[in-house]
Amino acid sequence: MKIGELARETGVSVRLLRYYEEQGLLTSHRSPSGHRHYTTEAPTVVGHIRALLAAGLPTRTIRDILPCIEGPGPDIHPCVRDYLQTHLRDLDTQIIALQRSRNSLATILKSSSVP
Repeated sequence: MKIGELARETGVSVRLLRYYEEQGLLTSHRSPSGHRHYTTEAPTVVGHIRALLAAGLPTRTIRDILPCIEGPGPDIHPCVRDYLQTHLRDLDTQIIALQRSRNSLATILKSSSVP
């Protein structure tokens, strides 16, 4: 599959697909004419990349854990599951801290005498 086909199938721009390659998240092989070609699994891999980015993981971390995530499910190997569970707990901690900050700010605004 060529890069344009992968972009159409995944809804991800060609530029972003090239960036994923630069970051070591996605691989292709070059034809003799220099065109990028991707395997049939590439759309699934792009889906995993997008999901992990949406979860707030940086590309360097995604590059490290992506080999442990397989299939359209996705199936997550135990070694990665522990890391993701830790990341989830960290997000929960951040959310709690943000809720406290929000509540404090709301209290300050509510008690202000200036309209």
